[in-house]
Amino acid sequence: MNIINRFPELLSLQALARKKRLQVYLVGGFLRDRVLTPPKETGRDFDFAVSKNAIPLARQFAKIIKGAFVLLDKESGCARVAKKRSDGLWTYDFSDFRAKTLAKDLLKRDFTINTLHVDILSLKTGDSLEPFLALQKKPLSDIKAKIIRMASLEAFSDDPLRLLRAYSLKAQLGFKIDRPTLLSIKKYCHLIHQVSPERVREEFFKILESPRTVDTIKAIDSVGLLWEIMPQVKIMAQVKQGGYHHLDVWAHSLETIAQLEKILQENKNPQLEAYLNEEIAGGHSRKAILKFACLLHDTGKPDTKRKEPDGRTSFHGHEHVGGRIARVIARQFLMSTRETHSLEDMVTLHLRPGYLSNFKKPSDRMIFRFFRDARDEAVSILLLSLADQYATRGPLTTEYDVSHHEKITWPLIKEYFRKKSEVPCQPLINGHDLIKTLKLKPGPVFARILSKVEEAQHLGKVTTKKEALALARKISKG
Repeated sequence: MNIINRFPELLSLQALARKKRLQVYLVGGFLRDRVLTPPKETGRDFDFAVSKNAIPLARQFAKIIKGAFVLLDKESGCARVAKKRSDGLWTYDFSDFRAKTLAKDLLKRDFTINTLHVDILSLKTGDSLEPFLALQKKPLSDIKAKIIRMASLEAFSDDPLRLLRAYSLKAQLGFKIDRPTLLSIKKYCHLIHQVSPERVREEFFKILESPRTVDTIKAIDSVGLLWEIMPQVKIMAQVKQGGYHHLDVWAHSLETIAQLEKILQENKNPQLEAYLNEEIAGGHSRKAILKFACLLHDTGKPDTKRKEPDGRTSFHGHEHVGGRIARVIARQFLMSTRETHSLEDMVTLHLRPGYLSNFKKPSDRMIFRFFRDARDEAVSILLLSLADQYATRGPLTTEYDVSHHEKITWPLIKEYFRKKSEVPCQPLINGHDLIKTLKLKPGPVFARILSKVEEAQHLGKVTTKKEALALARKISKG
């Protein structure tokens, strides 16, 4: 890869480094991704280790390339420059050496696979990266062997976020964590509480965005780190369920993620993929939030477990309790309002498609009300319900139950996208009509009236404004 040819901004950085007599090294993930087999092209981030004055260097670099400067950490000497190119947004992170020399700085980094480095002053136009990396045997060996190994014994105490980053790298790259590193994670997992919620959230979402979510969460669970991050989920472990289930609540939740990943792998539909890949907020996709909902959808079961007089086990209202727990966890992670609402809606409404499946053919009214309540998350909820059904294989579950649920769910997903492509139906009346024509005073009753009229309009029971007003008058009287 001819790096200077592809990223001419580096010529500006070279000139600045020479002028200021600074040592500047390209380090970490960008180089690691280039030497993977096959090379990973998705990364759009450069990391630079600077001998000193990284923040002033970044500030001047931003002015030269007309990028945006962001101060990350004044005390540690860290800053970022963001530059929008034709192929997307690229970021350039600068940080002061964490020790007196580069060699000691590399020992203070997280994992050996991220210690590859290149002196940018040694790069010339047309140069390939490979000759500069060939002599760095240890990181190259670990990358080839697909091993995540801590760069030093102090890796996790220096920055406890690395406890979780080991797993986000595992999820993204498909690497294994070596045994000494694993033992060190177990020893220091309690230190994750020292890390800000935003940083924990971003590493966790990398896991949710990856194709290896369920295996990685199981691995995090096995060392006790998951309980430290989300103590609310611990209560699901070993909570037994009724005859429809073959797993306890926690194992069932993990199996639901596994089934969702299988569904997504087997159903490559452009509309569905675009829907799931939509960014909800902060670079987080709907697919990631849906996996999060799979993990949390039954968090309300431990608090609602009851033994009925006939001996059955029930969890009445667990979806509402779970929705509230999901909201608490979302706030704990400082997720955006839209992400929080999406996650909460998925958890709270995950039983609704199952209720539709209780009927041989759900009525138009039932289907309308589901789409009305689920709104933009209707497909997410349908997929969660389907994965939930596949993860339920107890002695009382029949093949007919599964088959019928599929026959209800997939046509509804198709119907959602069909409706999305249509011109929205304009309401026949609004609140102004209720005030002007029916002489009603504004209040909470307006929402109930307009909702019922909208439903009747959708079902074809009213087709004109006159009919809609007549129905509204009837509803208002009683």
